[in-house]
Amino acid sequence: MKKYTAEFIGTAVLVFFGCGTAMLAGCDFSVGTGYLLTALAFGLAIIAEAYCIGNISGCHINPAVSLGVLISGRMSGKDFIGYIIAQVLGAICGSFLLMGVFGLGDVTDQTGAFGSNGLAGVNESVGAGFLVELILTFVFVLTVLGVTSNKAGHGSFGGLVIGFTLTFVHILGIGLTGTSVNPARSIGPAIVSAINGNTAPLHVLWIFIAAPLLGGAASAACYTGLAGRETKRLETRR
Repeated sequence: MKKYTAEFIGTAVLVFFGCGTAMLAGCDFSVGTGYLLTALAFGLAIIAEAYCIGNISGCHINPAVSLGVLISGRMSGKDFIGYIIAQVLGAICGSFLLMGVFGLGDVTDQTGAFGSNGLAGVNESVGAGFLVELILTFVFVLTVLGVTSNKAGHGSFGGLVIGFTLTFVHILGIGLTGTSVNPARSIGPAIVSAINGNTAPLHVLWIFIAAPLLGGAASAACYTGLAGRETKRLETRR
């Protein structure tokens, strides 16, 4: 239960700070400061949690990462299910905390969707949005698997690499899909947004569940094919 509790807390923190910064600073590409602040907020949240709970649960805080770890042979099916449940519940908790801070508000403004993902940046194209999320997740999870490999030798810098890689994929993805690369991060805000009266995020939520999971699975297959399977629990080395 300690591992699952750590995943719950870590995902709640990621959503609260990442989506909260998006709500506060905005994600309009023309307003570069808010755009970059949001990207950094997600990346820095990962760095903070990596050095906080990495030695407890490995700091997945993302179902796509957990799926990649499962496929690469570094965790059991039982833990995989426990991690997914904890991550989704953590994301919902983080979104409810945002509701407590920002209130219900107007569903037409940027705070009304609580940092939910959407397809406005790709002209509502389902195919383009799916492809963007698949590619971004593939790059991110591939980096996680490589950095945390017992052959990598990155030592205490692993958390920094992962956090800045998340920032890196956000810089491209925010203007296109809001950047999910994490089904739990998308589920939490979409549910709370629906409670607030804005059900639009729910209509496209399947994209931000399916594409990251497919990207995570593809990255695991790729990395395993290149480096072989491991029997080591994923840890962000400190």
